Amino acid sequence: MAVTEKKLGMVEVNKKDVYIKSFIAGGVAGMCAKTTVAPLDRIKILLQAHNHHYKHLGVFSGLKGIVQKESIFGLYKGNGAQMVRIFPYGAVQFVSFEIYKNILKDNFGQSHALKFFAGSAAGITAVVMTYPLDVVRARLAFQVTGEHVYSGIVDTLSCIFKTEGGMRALYKGLSPTVLGMVPYAGLSFYVFERLKHMCLEYIPNLCGRPHSSATGGVVLALPAKLLCGGLAGAVAQTVSYPLDVARRKMQLSMMRPETYRFGEGLVTTLVLTFREDGIAKGLYRGMTINYLRAIPMVAVSFTTYEVTKQLLGLDTGIES
Repeated sequence: MAVTEKKLGMVEVNKKDVYIKSFIAGGVAGMCAKTTVAPLDRIKILLQAHNHHYKHLGVFSGLKGIVQKESIFGLYKGNGAQMVRIFPYGAVQFVSFEIYKNILKDNFGQSHALKFFAGSAAGITAVVMTYPLDVVRARLAFQVTGEHVYSGIVDTLSCIFKTEGGMRALYKGLSPTVLGMVPYAGLSFYVFERLKHMCLEYIPNLCGRPHSSATGGVVLALPAKLLCGGLAGAVAQTVSYPLDVARRKMQLSMMRPETYRFGEGLVTTLVLTFREDGIAKGLYRGMTINYLRAIPMVAVSFTTYEVTKQLLGLDTGIES
């Protein structure tokens, strides 16, 4: 009995160690990924919500316009709020994925399909816990130099809370975010884990490199990590993008009188967007830039997470 208890205690300590290191790795991964694509994130928000200074511009002309109008630092406007949000977001998302994956594995056995549900649940958990900071990041990024409404993170939180309806206002746009997170996070984790498994199982000589004894001495090489992450991001974004457009419009609805109508709810926002601008210029407006930002963002996120876990002594090879 004593031996059994000791073994169980060791397993518990190991699990806690895994979760702590996964939390750290996830936070680092989120910050690296978001900083990499911060300029594309900003122009995406400006285009999605039809900012009057940039709505007639494309991706690259828009980026050039930001630099001309607001200097090089304008490309990173709102990124401070993003970093405050993204470390806990990335940390919670990745550690939640590990926790949910283990729970589902213990109850239903090993299955790649279960990683979709673990990823979806992890994404929802992270979103709910950090959502007000996402609203703040969007508001700050939407501002243009000379037309500032908010002076910083605390001021934005305070103004929204006091003038737009308290905590409910800080969670405006949560419904499309949660709905979009199901396919987005679920497919991101599922596709990445599936591609990783296939690479290590079928073409280890091409995609693997020596590292982990727990996986036969092979883990994904850096280029393979980036490729698998990029493909996962492309698939996930294609499916969930209209809900992302609705989320941004709802978050920014109180910034201008002509957009107040987008604050009435998810269905209303989606219907109005479709009626006024159609599919390509409405529900999928900014999709080109989204591919340009989402593919490298997810690639960097998963790659940084895997590399950081390896540096912290956690195995990231193929699972049995």
